[in-house]
Amino acid sequence: MAVHAHPDDESSKGAATMARYAAEGVEVLVVTCTGGERGDILNPSFEVPEGHEFESIEGRRAVRQLEMAQAAEAMGVRQQWLGFVDSGLPEGDPLPPLPEGCFALVPLEEAAAPLVQAVREFRPHVITTYDPSGGYPHPDHIKCHEVSFEAFHAAGDPERYPGTGEPWEPLKLYYNHGFSMKRIRAVHEAIEGAGLESPFGDWVESRDAHEVPERQVTTLVPVADYFTNRDAALTAHASQIDPKGFFFAVPRDLEVDVWPWDEYELAESRVPLPERARGEYESDLFEGIRAEVPA
Repeated sequence: MAVHAHPDDESSKGAATMARYAAEGVEVLVVTCTGGERGDILNPSFEVPEGHEFESIEGRRAVRQLEMAQAAEAMGVRQQWLGFVDSGLPEGDPLPPLPEGCFALVPLEEAAAPLVQAVREFRPHVITTYDPSGGYPHPDHIKCHEVSFEAFHAAGDPERYPGTGEPWEPLKLYYNHGFSMKRIRAVHEAIEGAGLESPFGDWVESRDAHEVPERQVTTLVPVADYFTNRDAALTAHASQIDPKGFFFAVPRDLEVDVWPWDEYELAESRVPLPERARGEYESDLFEGIRAEVPA
């Protein structure tokens, strides 16, 4: 189960992993906390689908639902909405208040209840989501971490969240690490080494200058064979993803050679795992589980 804040987040964070596992016969469910109703059009070539509009909350939600269905099909996965409303990304100094009723303002237990129910119904062995920072400080990403962390710990407790199904205890919790500096720097240097202009130069210099701390990566899942699925999922979110933009700035043959993995941080495991030397990584989110659970 991959828990994400908005439609399109799943396609930029772990999409190739999900496509790989789905192709291998693993049941994969994307849970989307909000409808992405406050996302702006970020693709200059986007055209609102016939019969739809993008000016109202309801109109944007409907368009984002269409896009999400196409992305799920590209990855070969199931998808479920939790039904909360996008909080938007506040800007300004001081920051404006968040919209009334938005996801980030919903009390934790109220926000986590439908996710606990989804966990108890789907019965995942592995859950992936964002780290406590949200990956970046969007209020919905931070809330997504909070509800995912809560559901991972509460779903197996029969005393908690009564009325949301039979208890189920997931075995491993991971945080996505789609844009680690190790990855960005490796790709940046490879692009420049090929005599091309890198889109990551300013990013590398800025993060180095600000000494942005990096969270630990524990797991590298080989997914190069599924980059085409990831890219199809990304372009399915046509209102958000520019096919000539950032996500497609790296030549795919170079990416396969330099960084053919999706990165994760193992946050918690309820199954025993082998000790690893520094610089050694897991290569499978189900390590330690496959021996415990029948196929």
